[in-house]
Amino acid sequence: MIVGSIKENINLEKRISITPESAKNIINLGIKVQIEKGYAEHIGISDKLYEDTGVQIINSSKEVIENSNLLVKVECPDDEQISSMKKNLILVGMFNPSKNGGKLKDILKKEVKIFSLELLPRITRAQSMDVLSSQSNLAGYRAVVDSVAEFEKAVPMMMTAAGTVPAAKVLVVGAGVAGLQAIATAKRLGAIVSATDVRSASKEQVESLGGKFLTVEQSEDMETSGGYAKEVSDDYKKKQAEMMQEALKKNDIVICTALIPGKPAPKILSEALVKLMKPGSIVYDLAAEQGGNSAFSEAGKTNLINGVKVIGVKSLMNRLPVTASSLYAKNLFSFIRNLYSKEKKEFNINLEDEIIDKSLIKEEA
Repeated sequence: MIVGSIKENINLEKRISITPESAKNIINLGIKVQIEKGYAEHIGISDKLYEDTGVQIINSSKEVIENSNLLVKVECPDDEQISSMKKNLILVGMFNPSKNGGKLKDILKKEVKIFSLELLPRITRAQSMDVLSSQSNLAGYRAVVDSVAEFEKAVPMMMTAAGTVPAAKVLVVGAGVAGLQAIATAKRLGAIVSATDVRSASKEQVESLGGKFLTVEQSEDMETSGGYAKEVSDDYKKKQAEMMQEALKKNDIVICTALIPGKPAPKILSEALVKLMKPGSIVYDLAAEQGGNSAFSEAGKTNLINGVKVIGVKSLMNRLPVTASSLYAKNLFSFIRNLYSKEKKEFNINLEDEIIDKSLIKEEA
């Protein structure tokens, strides 16, 4: 069996799917590994480092695809790559089915098995494969670092002979993996941190990190069976806006992380709410590529609204490609190990395994 990987379009995606470390682990399963020449040179990893672990270097992406039994990627393949795919190839990556449905249908027509790891179930056995968590952790950290770089004041409280500098106040919207890491990072930098989330279960997690949890009174359960936030009612949105009015007047930096799986990001900060913020404040919207939690958010752009910087994030992991790739490659290895049968020396698509069944893209994609 051969696991292969090809170069991504580094203008769009700098992460890689196989590191020398993960390649060694795959080879130890009894599987060959092939990559395209110059695969990771853009992040400082030479072909020689791969060769030293037993990886075969192939001159073209087309040849890698044709040789592979299982192909790992980060982004969805392009049309040229799809044309090289053969029947019974297994394709694994983060393919955003709601965005790339057309391409995935074309791949399925070639009788290729597609696994999109964003679809993994939230169960204990799948934690080591959880690409959303590993990448969101980094996103939460980087969101705070970038926001502080844009904020033109000191963050921690400072007592000086010239007077006291008050601590900056940070509000995190959405207390999932990215939000919790943002809270932890902002606290480490000395900020006063508060957070809000539709899932009441997140209150304890926020408070355990030293944040203040801002609550909207509710009677309905806002959490899906999979542990994700679900879309809220109009009544809840009204109460949420009232709570945010007071919070936004006081906070200096707002980190937006709220997402609903398979749907556009919920609009939580209206135009009127953004305009309540003090000049010099920052809105950093991690959800911008899914439509944004904030009015005025545009992916890849910074808009200045009444002195407030609204930063719409795009391809954030390209700012941390080495660390992001290391974690992603470990997630992929765990998935490959679960899929591979050492006894039969083949990949076993056992649909009775919840991990395999839930992440496999079916014909209706």
